[in-house]
Amino acid sequence: MGESSWASSHGVRRSMQSNKGRDTSIELRVRRILFARGYRYRVNFRPIPSLRRTADIAFTRVRLAVFIDGCFWHGCPEHFIQPKLNSTYWGPKIARNVERDRETNEALIRAGWRVARFWEHEPVDRVVTTIESLISEPMRT
Repeated sequence: MGESSWASSHGVRRSMQSNKGRDTSIELRVRRILFARGYRYRVNFRPIPSLRRTADIAFTRVRLAVFIDGCFWHGCPEHFIQPKLNSTYWGPKIARNVERDRETNEALIRAGWRVARFWEHEPVDRVVTTIESLISEPMRT
């Protein structure tokens, strides 16, 4: 492991690289329930093609972008614990992720999309119920 690596050890590096960026277990459970209830959606969709940001689930007809954020990667106020090792790397990295989430929300809203963000620890049934209520809400113009 070189001095410039973000990982504090080979084990940490291997563990972090195995984290999924899409199709996490909660995403799959939410999608499975929504699909079974007749909803159709896009997965890993760029609501604004020119912006390199992808919604985990997108309902294009009602312009709803859904993000299910990991507690570590997105700085969950309830569960995020600042790593003690390599904190000079992780502190700014997580702060930038949080800032990027805010920028993404603002850009999507300006483009006429509604944004729903959930944490990975939230109960799946509550996430699905909230998504269903947002889908059924009339679009504001």
